Amino acid sequence: MDPARQTKDYILPHQLLLSIAEQMKLPLLQIVRQAELARLNNDLVGVNDIRTLADNALQLIDAYSLSLQLNNNLSFQLAPQSTSIASVLYDANRQLEAFAKMYNVQLELNIGGRFEPVLAHKQGLESAIIGLASAFIETLPAQSSGSNFKLQLATHRCRYGIVAGVYADIPGLRSEALRRGRKLYGRSRQPLVDVSHTSGAGIFVADAIFKAMKLKMHASRHRHLYGLGVVLKTSSQLSLV
Repeated sequence: MDPARQTKDYILPHQLLLSIAEQMKLPLLQIVRQAELARLNNDLVGVNDIRTLADNALQLIDAYSLSLQLNNNLSFQLAPQSTSIASVLYDANRQLEAFAKMYNVQLELNIGGRFEPVLAHKQGLESAIIGLASAFIETLPAQSSGSNFKLQLATHRCRYGIVAGVYADIPGLRSEALRRGRKLYGRSRQPLVDVSHTSGAGIFVADAIFKAMKLKMHASRHRHLYGLGVVLKTSSQLSLV
């Protein structure tokens, strides 16, 4: 591998694994505490929260595994296919509902029109969106004012294609913060210090998946909200290339 690419463009697996390991500390600690409380109080809600935390942690690990498969072309099942962005966002929203509820975050779907299919790895795109949204959900209560936390899984059209991303009221989430985070992740406990008090592992796993899909994750705006997203080309655009 070209050393220049290794340091600039390629997300190093060991750095990503360190970021995930740091991220796993919080849900595992929460699981231990919730399990103890549930045992003492015979609390069914606490048991459900344990399951939600475990499911979200497993999703992050699965997404990391998927990023390695995509980067190394290890699975024939990961070939690009004609994909509905609305369907991807709907499925991601459904999988995130319980996790968002735990953090008192209101999930919203904002599908800005009827869009033609795009050519993408459906599983990769969905996993990346879930990773981004999970990282936002964890950080929203600390970053947003008030107690009404909203997170949008949204899509809109731009001059280069269709943008799909995750958006919230986090003004610190700008291009410069993302550039710094990419340099610091795996080396700092809080690489996105202007955005998140966690390791933000879900964001960097999503970044690795997008890179493997030949997509560029970027800071984005959607209806006065800040977020991260990617530009996807429609099947009709690709047929003209």
